Amino acid sequence: MEVVVVGGGRMGEALVGGLLATASIPPEEIGVVEVSAARRDALAARFPDLQLSPVVELAAAASGAVVAVKPPDASGAVGSLASLERPPARVLSIAAGVRLAALEAASRGTFPVLRAMPNLAAVVGASATGLAASGREEDLSWAEGVLAALGTVTRVPEKLLDAVTALAGSGPAYLFLVAEAMVEGGVLAGLPREAASQLVRQTFLGSARLLVETGESPEGLRGAVTSPAGTTAAGLRVLEGRAVRAAFVDAIDAAAARAGELGGPVSHEPGRS
Repeated sequence: MEVVVVGGGRMGEALVGGLLATASIPPEEIGVVEVSAARRDALAARFPDLQLSPVVELAAAASGAVVAVKPPDASGAVGSLASLERPPARVLSIAAGVRLAALEAASRGTFPVLRAMPNLAAVVGASATGLAASGREEDLSWAEGVLAALGTVTRVPEKLLDAVTALAGSGPAYLFLVAEAMVEGGVLAGLPREAASQLVRQTFLGSARLLVETGESPEGLRGAVTSPAGTTAAGLRVLEGRAVRAAFVDAIDAAAARAGELGGPVSHEPGRS
């Protein structure tokens, strides 16, 4: 098969859904290894043409396997794939925080190992994914092709994946917090909660589309909304006075530091970023 996803949880399901939606790989060339019978039943109901199995033998001789299990199980999954008589040609891990060094040790040199960090928006095909730019170009291109089903893919040195985790991985939570606060502000200003929620959702959607589709910088778009001595300027003055910008910078810095603590030291061996 072209790709076998090891782990049929939320992220594994999102990846399969994306691959099928984009028709980048035929359904018969996609498989999922999932130990939970209940999850296999759920996946079979949603994807009736999918090949499902509780054992990793499904990944034998595959063009590649994607490890989409919980971080404590990632090295074990890689080790199981390496033990196959005919292992996959390459393995991509999307388990958060598990370093390439640990994954490569588990692989025992049986196949190239890659590492990526998608975010929650993968479930709607809009992930901002960081891919560790280490290894052969053919393997990286294969990984990019698979991950494109989840959204956009950006190559970075592995040592920067902690920053990707802090910015893109944790980023949705920061924006959801802002959305919560904006709804509360709308209610305080007199709007019914349902109306405030609807307005905030569409404001986020429209703002994101402006940022992506116009190619303008955040600063430029903010300036376009801000008239001299206007309502937006009054609101921004309060946010700047409360050091909201600095708080976001500090939050991302703290999240990156925590990602580094959870993942352990990054390898700086020759030839590895």
